[in-house]
Amino acid sequence: MDIPIIASHVPAYAHPGDAGADLVSTEAVRLEPGQRALVGTGVRIALPDGYVAFVVPRSGLAAKHGITIVNAPGTVDAGYRGEIKVSLLNTDATAAYDIAPGDRIAQIVIMPVPRVTFLPVDELPESTRGEGGFGSTGYQTGTPA
Repeated sequence: MDIPIIASHVPAYAHPGDAGADLVSTEAVRLEPGQRALVGTGVRIALPDGYVAFVVPRSGLAAKHGITIVNAPGTVDAGYRGEIKVSLLNTDATAAYDIAPGDRIAQIVIMPVPRVTFLPVDELPESTRGEGGFGSTGYQTGTPA
């Protein structure tokens, strides 16, 4: 699929088969512990109707430095033509993190999305899960016996 783009650094896939292409920063930013910042990527795209772009965290930044995205995944709608910016958050309690222009800060994933019609009803059909929500499947602590 071809996506029209205006960008100083075109997003790139690191490996064959990757779902996300890397987005890089266009600015220098220092994230103090607990601080968040909206960081520019210089990327503007024109998605076709029926598609969305999700901006997601880079797992290495999260695991090694505690850097994540506040509104992950960030949603880029097909009609949006502005710069894609990333709302980064430093979750590390003690260490600041410096971002330089050209640093990989997030990934962009392009996906098809169906247009749906919401049908108001008085009752929903039964399911195996029912109303079980957060934690309804339980969790295991410690080591298995």
